[in-house]
Amino acid sequence: MTIFAVICGLLPLLSTVSGYADPGACSGTCVNTHDPSIIRRSDGTYFRFSTGGKIAVHTAPDITGPWTYKGAALPSGSSIDLDGNQDLWAPDVALIGSTYYLYYSVSTFGVQDSAIGVATSSSLDVGTWTDLGSTGIRSSSSKPYNAIDPNLVNVDGTYYLIFGSFWKDIYQVKMSSAPKAVASSTSSYQIAYDPVKTDEEGAFMFKYGSYYYLFFSKGQCCGYDSSKPAAGGEYKILVCRSSSATGGFVDATGKACTNSGGTVVLESHGNVYGPGGQGVYNDPTHGPILYYHYVDTTIGYADSQKQFGWNTINFSSGWPVV
Repeated sequence: MTIFAVICGLLPLLSTVSGYADPGACSGTCVNTHDPSIIRRSDGTYFRFSTGGKIAVHTAPDITGPWTYKGAALPSGSSIDLDGNQDLWAPDVALIGSTYYLYYSVSTFGVQDSAIGVATSSSLDVGTWTDLGSTGIRSSSSKPYNAIDPNLVNVDGTYYLIFGSFWKDIYQVKMSSAPKAVASSTSSYQIAYDPVKTDEEGAFMFKYGSYYYLFFSKGQCCGYDSSKPAAGGEYKILVCRSSSATGGFVDATGKACTNSGGTVVLESHGNVYGPGGQGVYNDPTHGPILYYHYVDTTIGYADSQKQFGWNTINFSSGWPVV
């Protein structure tokens, strides 16, 4: 192995030494933005969907803002018959053809009685969403996973939904050609797992170059104002990568993502505490960006005080650095 190759392999590990960039600028409503999902409409309007408020919707002319609250995507909640159907979590929004798909979670904290639902719209605007109910992805105590935190992946016209939180962590399943439901005669399978801590969730897949990058959150997400974890136990963002979208993910050291692998992309630093609930978006102005929620320690630790954060991503080493 050449010295150059060794140096390139170490680059993604240096962020913990050299420090992380502070979040990019944000104006307008940048608070109460847990588990954000960002999408940009063809007219240049940015939409931000987030947990709570029956999927809160904010818009802005740029990723930096100013962000304006527009209302709830699903003001009547979900038709899924489970506790939590009026308090929807972890949205993921994608454009397929001329239709926007909004995936969401129905659950209550710390239980496996969960399901992933979907709604559609032709415009993204508040008041245009039609709830279609369950995708068929559902969990109970008999399942190895918890059916929350959805993320749709389009692999050359074949759709997969990634999901999972704690228990046995992150799973994936093939969806139908119009991805409103799980494909027939298919089963879910595990793609990331920490068998020791089982504390991974909120996965998001992004293709860059020849690799699929699997970003995920690890640690305690919430309740910092009443139950702050030991240092390092709070949320952080990790990544693994693979040349395939359906498995074989490893971290920068080569450790399998299904065996506690994961390279840190972003963690607590300065006034930023517990970053997570992330997604990645290829912005026409800034290039690839990592977006997430975090606590600004100068403001407060309550879940309602979570801030919207974003950073540009440098993939020059083959691994994302912010």
